[in-house]
Amino acid sequence: FEPFGGETVNPSWEVVKQLDGMIIRGQQVVAKQLPCVFGEALTVLNAALETYQPQLTIAVGQAGGRVDITVERVAINVDDARIPDNKGQQPIDEPIVIDVDSHTFDGKIDEPIVADGPAACFSTLPIKAIVSALRQQGIPASVSQTAGTFVCNHVMYGLLHQLQGKSGQKGGFIHIPYLPEQAAAHPGQASMSVETVRAALETAITVALEQDDDVKIGGGATH
Repeated sequence: FEPFGGETVNPSWEVVKQLDGMIIRGQQVVAKQLPCVFGEALTVLNAALETYQPQLTIAVGQAGGRVDITVERVAINVDDARIPDNKGQQPIDEPIVIDVDSHTFDGKIDEPIVADGPAACFSTLPIKAIVSALRQQGIPASVSQTAGTFVCNHVMYGLLHQLQGKSGQKGGFIHIPYLPEQAAAHPGQASMSVETVRAALETAITVALEQDDDVKIGGGATH
């Protein structure tokens, strides 16, 4: 994503752009920056999906305040923006809206993606296997039970909706902490270096390409 919420950088793009063109397990990585704008983010994402027909799609976003790499389990079918997006939109308690024929934003915020769209969509990444591999590398990581209700969740839900029924295509979302230079402006907040996040994403891609079935280990939360 592009920067949002008053930040001048977004750690997700600062890291992801370094992976563009890299070959991992025989697959080429293509990095795309999404606008932090409801609707437009999915328009850009869906165009990239149509162009590249990727085997694996991992969306990455900033989660200031989180202390580790968090691999998202689920996206919910609602927009509830605490702050405006980068075009001033601030939908409150509204279902996500995509035109189901063109897969583009139709400007409304009063309909679900599809008439019988599920309340939630689950990641098709091996989320616990990714977390386990990161921890084995000494990188703090955990399963996250919520992608929020801002543009990140909007994108995750839209991505998983697009991938439904497409055999062999996996997708999901990973949130990352602030960069150190951002945390310096937010005293007390955790941070993680570009180098560490890059290593984490390389590992996540590798595990997701190699492993279809997840491992059965604890990753839940009590509250």
